[in-house]
Amino acid sequence: MLFYSFFKSLVGKEIVVELKNDMSLHGTLDSVDQYLNMKLLDIAVTDAEKFPHMLAVKNIFIRGSVIRYVHLPAEEVDVQQLQDASRRDAEQAKHSTKTGAAAAAAAGKGQPTKDTRPDQSDKVAAS
Repeated sequence: MLFYSFFKSLVGKEIVVELKNDMSLHGTLDSVDQYLNMKLLDIAVTDAEKFPHMLAVKNIFIRGSVIRYVHLPAEEVDVQQLQDASRRDAEQAKHSTKTGAAAAAAAGKGQPTKDTRPDQSDKVAAS
């Protein structure tokens, strides 16, 4: 959720998105979702000779899984705030892992279970 929140704060800003197929698109970030899918407006392809079919495209939806890098304007990035949020997320994840392990141990998880099946020795003796 950290990067989702971060990119939500950049809506309306000019960014460059580099895709895994080596295409770079420059445009205005219109929206982003929790999967980091992005919608860009007024796009321009940085290498028009390599991707001439993109010259007619003005708005584009980009699936988050095909994004390699997002280049951001330096004045829009608060590095200190991003580092602090990353630390908080790491601490929460560390704490929730410890809490989950402690709760599982307290509930007896991982302990051998008592055999609650009826005793089968009587049936063998009766035969």
